[in-house]
Amino acid sequence: MKYRLRYAKTAVRDIKKLDRVMQKRLKRKLELFLTDPRAYATKLSSSKLGGYRFRLGDLRVIFDLEGAWVTILRVGFRGDIYK
Repeated sequence: MKYRLRYAKTAVRDIKKLDRVMQKRLKRKLELFLTDPRAYATKLSSSKLGGYRFRLGDLRVIFDLEGAWVTILRVGFRGDIYK
């Protein structure tokens, strides 16, 4: 199944705060993760933020899966994203 990507407004705001190098790294990794999101994701115990997360070093990408759509909800560093 081919997954498609969409961003919440909060995620777009979070990504704009990152430097260019981190933005490019995030884009490359998300393209890889879209091949099979569940293989790379970890299910979150509390669904307040979202259903799943990707890990890119200290960066976390919180997202939900809805059919063939991967909705990026938040992007942030490990210490700040869960607050």
